[in-house]
Amino acid sequence: MIQLQYGSDVETAYHDTVWGVPQRDPIRLFEYLNLEGAQAGLSWRTILQKQAAYQRAFAGFDPPAVSRFDGDDVERLMLDAGIVRNRAKITATIGNARAWLELEDPVTFLWSFVDCRPLQPAIASLADIPARTAASDRMSTELRHRGFRFVGPTICYAFMQACGMVNDHVVGCFRRSEIAALG
Repeated sequence: MIQLQYGSDVETAYHDTVWGVPQRDPIRLFEYLNLEGAQAGLSWRTILQKQAAYQRAFAGFDPPAVSRFDGDDVERLMLDAGIVRNRAKITATIGNARAWLELEDPVTFLWSFVDCRPLQPAIASLADIPARTAASDRMSTELRHRGFRFVGPTICYAFMQACGMVNDHVVGCFRRSEIAALG
C-alpha cells in the first residue's frame, strides 16, 4: 500500500479522512465549494489551516444565514485575520449563498454532473490526476449561469475531488479501496 506523505499534519489528516469521501450534506457541499474558491491562487494548506476560522466567520456555512450578510458583514470579514481577506472572494461567498438558495435541490444538482455516483478513475500516479475534466467544465458553466462566482473548471474539479464525486486516490493508496466501498 502507498502511504503518501504531505508537508503538514493538517494535509495528511485531510487526505486520510476527508478527500474523496462521498459527501451529500448540503452544508458541507456549500462549504467546500466556497473553500475551493477561496483557495484560488493560494495553497490548499493555507485554506485547511483557516477552515475553522472560515466556519466561524461564515456562520457555519449555513446558506440562509450567509445570504443575509450585508456590507457591514463584508467589512467585518475584511478585518478577520483568520480568513483570506479578499473582498472579491468574500462577496462571492455571500453571492454564492444567495445563488445556492435558488437551486431547487443543490445536492442532486451538483451530483448530477457525475450521474449521482462517484467516479472511480484508475489513477496510476499523482502526475496523472487531471486539473479539470469535461464534467467540471459543465459544472462550472452551469454554476456561473446560475450566478455563482469563483467556480472555474479547475475549482469545480477540486471541489468534486474534495466531496467524493471523483475518487482520485492513486491505485495503491490505502484510501482508494476504502472510499470506493463507500460509493
